Amino acid sequence: MPIDDDVTRELVTLRDYWRYAISRFNAADLAYGHGTSTAGDDAAFLLLDSLELPIDVLDPFLDARLLPAERRLLAERIEDRVTTRRPSSYITGRAYIQGVRFFVDERVIVPRSHIGELLFSEYLEQEGSSFLPDPMSVETAADICTGSGCLAILAAKFLPNATVDAVDLSEDALEVARRNVTEHEVEEQVNLIAGDLFAPLAGRRYDLIITNPPYVDHDAMDGYPAEYQAEPAMAHDGGVDGLDLVRTILRTASDHLNPGGGLLCEIGSGREILEEEFPALDFVWIETENSQDAVFWISAEDLAAA
Repeated sequence: MPIDDDVTRELVTLRDYWRYAISRFNAADLAYGHGTSTAGDDAAFLLLDSLELPIDVLDPFLDARLLPAERRLLAERIEDRVTTRRPSSYITGRAYIQGVRFFVDERVIVPRSHIGELLFSEYLEQEGSSFLPDPMSVETAADICTGSGCLAILAAKFLPNATVDAVDLSEDALEVARRNVTEHEVEEQVNLIAGDLFAPLAGRRYDLIITNPPYVDHDAMDGYPAEYQAEPAMAHDGGVDGLDLVRTILRTASDHLNPGGGLLCEIGSGREILEEEFPALDFVWIETENSQDAVFWISAEDLAAA
């Protein structure tokens, strides 16, 4: 897209482009939430990722002088972010979960799951999880609504003995997931399967099921800013109250769990609705950095009993 030559001529350092991007983003009243929450953070991600620099380290590079090609690239991407209002991850083609890089484009939602944070905290930062199965004992796992495949890939990395079945209804999403599986070299562990929730998994049982299904209600989707409208609608649409797919998962997961296993599921703001509709289920709500009730765990035994 056309770039004002004055921009690339007068802005020469990363600090210059960061300040310029923040001013442009604020003036355009952009929306965030795809891994960043402010104009400053979003600008830093866009610039650093575009230059192949660590996305969480800005200060050491701020006063570095940029090459002419780098200046033009940054100016073009800032302009793209402002004029198209696409999430920055679509512009760079990359998203990160706990520092792990994944390829993304408009065929998938930009990954930002609380479950990724939980897998890291439970399997890396603690000596054994307080609720997840022993990683060495898990031989079979499933990721329902896998999207870009990021959670299935993380599961494969943390569960070295497990085969992971990753299911999605979207063939387009599975194409993106296939690329990520190849780039992370987990082809021997992760099986990508097309289908609706558990429908293609008849007769299969798992030691662990993880799922981050669409869970946005229709009122919220109607009020979406352009950044969220840029993502596939089916990756957000959870029905009138956002819980249609979650209900189906709760009613069918028990048929696919081994004894000692369990279900780890992310939802939106529907905790009270679920607890009222499923009073027999023993939901264990897991606290994350930004939420106390966005993810629940239910053991196979509790699901079967209910």
